[in-house]
Amino acid sequence: MPSAREPRPQPRPGSPRGRARRRLGGSLAAALALLAAVAGSGAAAAPAAATPAPAAASEGLREVMFVGNNWDGTADVIESRGEFRRIGRVNVIPDREERMREIHLDPVKLAFFLGVRNGPGEGHDQFVDDMYATPDGSAMVVSRPSFADVVSVDLRTGRINWRFPVAGYRSDHMAVSPDGTRVAVSASTANTVHVLDVVTGRQLGSFKTGDKPHENVFTSDGLLWNMSIGEVTTALDAPWLDWTKGDRRITVVDATTFRTVRVVDMRERLDAFGRGDLSDAVRPLVFTPDEQKIYFQVSFFNGFLEYDVATDRITRLKTLPGNPATDPDRTTWVNDSRHHGLSMSPDGRKLCVAGTMDDYTTVVDRATLQEGPLVETAKPYWATVSGDGRSCVVSESGADRVSAIDFGTGRRVASVQVGDHPQRVRLARVPADWTGPTTTP
Repeated sequence: MPSAREPRPQPRPGSPRGRARRRLGGSLAAALALLAAVAGSGAAAAPAAATPAPAAASEGLREVMFVGNNWDGTADVIESRGEFRRIGRVNVIPDREERMREIHLDPVKLAFFLGVRNGPGEGHDQFVDDMYATPDGSAMVVSRPSFADVVSVDLRTGRINWRFPVAGYRSDHMAVSPDGTRVAVSASTANTVHVLDVVTGRQLGSFKTGDKPHENVFTSDGLLWNMSIGEVTTALDAPWLDWTKGDRRITVVDATTFRTVRVVDMRERLDAFGRGDLSDAVRPLVFTPDEQKIYFQVSFFNGFLEYDVATDRITRLKTLPGNPATDPDRTTWVNDSRHHGLSMSPDGRKLCVAGTMDDYTTVVDRATLQEGPLVETAKPYWATVSGDGRSCVVSESGADRVSAIDFGTGRRVASVQVGDHPQRVRLARVPADWTGPTTTP
């Protein structure tokens, strides 16, 4: 359990949370299941040629971190190292009234909008899932689940540059290409990943995935990996009902042609490893620096696994401590997550694990798989690496703050308050003199 030496973080006073952890069930879940049959009918833009993005010159830009406040509809911009102080805030839903009019005029859109609110949103609208900066630092590209789209927001004016409605009714995790010119976004109800030009918003291609595509990762060998996690908003969470969760697999495509080059079914690999009891829904994952191994989390499990890319097999497993205070009822775990958030130090020696439902973060030695101190963090939802590579940065969605955990000592070194329910945290670059748009929420 978390160490008693650090007080448990409390939600910020006045935070509009009231966060019930039990997920969608009953008649609404059944209604969404019926509507899912038409989810794939959303039309996507036709593929178009890429428009070269401006080169990202280091002059005139500063490195920062974007923090997506999912329930606020804002993104905080904080320092990427040191004290991680907040620099400014961006309203990522300046078109909220227009979007809500569209939703209320379409019964199917409204049903899915309410389904997102009462399912993965835990009673709240999901206005920002993921975000990246354009190479020139002029705009923030944001996926907005409740609005089923991706938008580019001008960081100077706060206005929307372009909007791309995804297929189906919900957008999710994104990934940016190594050169920063393309962004991949999961359209979770359409089992599709779109790849967009970050400057124009035009679709460059798309590909089909398993059920409910989630995490996306570009690798240096010109591939794009997508992990589908299946149905996570139903209450059918008992191990014997695992078959109801759908088609969960890793889809690997050529990042230029978008043709599938490999499919990895972790069900087969887990069975061969002797852990047929574990879910095969791959959640956050991280590659080693040489991209030869993958460390990944799965639904309902307090720990992670190691997968060797070349031999195509699971090689090790690490079970992390459970918090005695965690409700053993799996239906109360947010979107089937027990632990959700994983990052690796730049030298590949340390892993940082967000123990979401167990309310802690810990740094694990990759060679020995020995965990360090269990640092109390309130419902940590994501883990990334600071700009200087010295710290793991986690979003504490249960305390509306971001904390930095030192990779060397495993101790908290900094915290900063942000907006309501921070989730994704991403490194980015913005103009050196930037302090916020001309209009802020």
